[in-house]
Amino acid sequence: MPPGRAYAFGPFHLDPRGGRLLRSGVVVQMPARHLHLLQLLVSRPNELVTKNQLATAAWPDDAATDNRVAQTMFKIRNIVNADNSGCEIATDRGFGYRFVGGVETIDIKLTDSDLDALLAPYRGFTEGRAALESLSRSRIADARRTFTQLLTRRATDPRVHVGLANACVLTFEATRADASPDAEALRLAAHHAHEACLLDPKYGEAFATLGFVLERIGERDQALGALRYAVTLEPLNWRHQLRLAYATWGEERLQTSYRVLELLPGCPMAHLLAATVFVARDALILAEREVDAGLARLAAEPDGSAGFTAVALHWLKGLLLLARDQRDEAVASFERELALESRGHLYARECCANAWYAIGVCRWRDGETEAARAAFEQALTRVPRHPMAHAARALMALSVPAVRLRPDTTVRLKPDTTSDTTPDPTSDTTATLSVDEALARAALAVNTGHGEGAGQMVARALSAAPGGNAGWLLPIEPLLQVNRTRGWRAPALAALSVRAS
Repeated sequence: MPPGRAYAFGPFHLDPRGGRLLRSGVVVQMPARHLHLLQLLVSRPNELVTKNQLATAAWPDDAATDNRVAQTMFKIRNIVNADNSGCEIATDRGFGYRFVGGVETIDIKLTDSDLDALLAPYRGFTEGRAALESLSRSRIADARRTFTQLLTRRATDPRVHVGLANACVLTFEATRADASPDAEALRLAAHHAHEACLLDPKYGEAFATLGFVLERIGERDQALGALRYAVTLEPLNWRHQLRLAYATWGEERLQTSYRVLELLPGCPMAHLLAATVFVARDALILAEREVDAGLARLAAEPDGSAGFTAVALHWLKGLLLLARDQRDEAVASFERELALESRGHLYARECCANAWYAIGVCRWRDGETEAARAAFEQALTRVPRHPMAHAARALMALSVPAVRLRPDTTVRLKPDTTSDTTPDPTSDTTATLSVDEALARAALAVNTGHGEGAGQMVARALSAAPGGNAGWLLPIEPLLQVNRTRGWRAPALAALSVRAS
């Protein structure tokens, strides 16, 4: 801040640059907006300041009502008028307010410490944002501490609320695969994102953050509304477009991902998001093209310096290779995904659980039972609720052989390997299943000779599921091998294709 002014009146000293009001040397707690209005009055002693001038100064992006101005001024007057010092804020009824009394204006010069204090919030915001975009678990924790500290000094700065909201929602994301995700972090994220929007209704980052948080809460319609508004406010901001691509599905995700790539060529996460739509459509050649493009960018920029680093590309590449029965190449790709775990990426734990599960399926098919069992345990160590890893373990416990699938065949066990008492996982048609539960049951059904009802069961779950990308992996799911079997897949893939259109 350049050299400026402070104001002394009665027992008070108002330091606008320091953002504080002192009474006889003691700090008076007062919100920043109230300080700003008091400064406007004392800088023009004995002059009328209209209600409209006060409203414009304190709420520049909002239509403040007369009642709102009056309530705020009532609180300021209770502080200033209480000392009987000859100074007061008087009301010109129907017009506005004026400060009555003597005011001494004090010229102040910026010191080195003032300069450091001035730049600290901006430096903290920049560093905090870089930490968040790294998607590093440890750096997200650092960012949350940074923004929490900044909030004590800049409680009305929407950027600080946005930073804290992002840190909190990513804290939740780090726990979303746990038995008890950090719901309190998600609640705080929603609060601060909402507060940022109220503080600055034209701040695109605030609405983009609110949209991302609402999507995690499950309020998808409201989330999409907030994200689309953010994109309308700032259409050239690739970050807003990326969040919108993450929250949308089908053609909108595809087109928004390509918009991100126009604004930030080679963005690995945008390529990954586009690939998920092509997988759901069973357009695997197009999906692999997107994955390869994302991997090429990762190889050229392994530190993710462009922000929003991506994992899962090696895992998805492995699944696409496995769909062509290139198991050795697939396992090598899964192992490359595992090698990234030590970097501490926010989503690395889930991606590595998925990679271990896929490796387990490969080992099982190759007859390496112990290696398969160990791989499934590695998956469950990382994500204890992993439904497909549990299904695979259940099949192993039933001593179901891993059948080497051939194209255009329906998976059935040899007659002597299936007990007549083996229950049909698809028999209960009244159960309301999540898509993940339906896929796990389908895996059990297809691999125990009960595949006939599996497709309908998955289709029902997909039709009942909320909008979004649920079940997108179905065409290349390792334990199901949907793309390699013909007897039961049609209803499930038809339902998935409709969702991804």
